[in-house]
Amino acid sequence: MTVLEKVEQEQLKKDRPGIAPGDTVRVHVKIKEGDKERIQVFEGTVIAQRRAQNHSSFTVRKVSFGTGVERIFPLHSPSIDKIELVRSSKVRRAKLYYLRGRKGKAARLREAQTSHSS
Repeated sequence: MTVLEKVEQEQLKKDRPGIAPGDTVRVHVKIKEGDKERIQVFEGTVIAQRRAQNHSSFTVRKVSFGTGVERIFPLHSPSIDKIELVRSSKVRRAKLYYLRGRKGKAARLREAQTSHSS
């Protein structure tokens, strides 16, 4: 392992949940405004994931006031405070770019079955 790879391994975040395309997540992002720092929450559906070890990223899409907003987050970024998994959906493809052309009920995803029984 090279020196660069060793440094990158130390910077990887171990507390990230296992997210997948179709999951609805709540990403808590640190925003710096002047000399103050606050946390802003971005909640939406994961439509894509890039798995590249320490360069991994995921794209989250939400609809805000009728306009689709997409944001790409580096998975191991220090600006991400935490990632909460809100709901998981069953999807059959890795990239959900087709959701960009859908609105309202057509953009719904089927919720994944939970393994525990009552």
